[in-house]
Amino acid sequence: MSDDASDTRQAPESKKQVNSFDVARRAGVSRSAVSRTFTDGASVSEETRKKVIKAARELGYRVNVLARSLHKQKSDLVGVVAADLDNPFRGEQIDLLSQGLLERGFRPILLRGDPSTDVGDLIGSLLQYSVAGVIVTSDTPPEEICMECLQNGVPLVVVNKRDPGAPVDRVLTDFDTGGRLAFEHLVACGCRNLAVVTPERSSYSVNGRALAFEQAANDGGVPVIRIAKGTQSYAGGLEASHVVNEYRNEIDGIFCSADYLALGVLDGLRHTFGIRVPEDLQVVGYDDIVQASWKSYDMTTLDQSRRDLCEVTLDLLMKRLENPDLPQQVQVCGVELVQRGTTIVKE
Repeated sequence: MSDDASDTRQAPESKKQVNSFDVARRAGVSRSAVSRTFTDGASVSEETRKKVIKAARELGYRVNVLARSLHKQKSDLVGVVAADLDNPFRGEQIDLLSQGLLERGFRPILLRGDPSTDVGDLIGSLLQYSVAGVIVTSDTPPEEICMECLQNGVPLVVVNKRDPGAPVDRVLTDFDTGGRLAFEHLVACGCRNLAVVTPERSSYSVNGRALAFEQAANDGGVPVIRIAKGTQSYAGGLEASHVVNEYRNEIDGIFCSADYLALGVLDGLRHTFGIRVPEDLQVVGYDDIVQASWKSYDMTTLDQSRRDLCEVTLDLLMKRLENPDLPQQVQVCGVELVQRGTTIVKE
């Protein structure tokens, strides 16, 4: 007997996709009533709405958002381009942005922008979905794609990125003040020979923190060593701790330009080299990620509120959607020092 003859299995019968006409027939209403039921702000009686919702649930009907966007020319999708999703700061930031967009009636669509990825290409792919707007937290987008967004009426907000050369809205944290506060705190803790630990390849904001710290130290006449090693990650911090150890007899305080990096530095100093923090070396981080408050780290750091940062970002996006002709907006969010156990202020 041949294989064909012995195989009595049949492919499952494909299920017909339910559309708005099916829902209208089941509910005993017009198709336009179905459309109004699933359109925010449209007028429909409560009785009709209940009939339509009941029929839709029974049939398993789902609104085709992308098809609807073809008629409106814009969807309720907002693209979020992000990198370094393993970083606790970034993870919390994306979570807050997503929640905020949903609360405002939009649907977030996340694209991951790794270092090898062209952020311009990612934004270009989002424009194919008729997105209502784009938020970028990864690399600074090129001027050309920014202008394309503007020409297509798609608001673009960049977070903690340099000016891309196009009049897009930007949100920044005050890293100039953050770097200065880190310096002033270490000096208040009695430190007189400092180092700043930063990744070999820093983002715009992370490098800005390091530069602000160095400038404050220079203005104060305090020597500072720059240790640029590894990546902006826990593993990068472990790697950087080896260099810090080489200077252990020349420095008494260090500023790490990002908490995720600082966690690795702290573990390397304590567990690999037996350096006591804060007794032998005092440490300040930047970001105030949740891990910084864990008892095993208890790290002094600069807090840039993710919630404030996200609220300002979303407010800028909403204002731009309401009034596309507003002049370019640049908002700066403040920072504050959070003192914990990796520093000791001298009396």
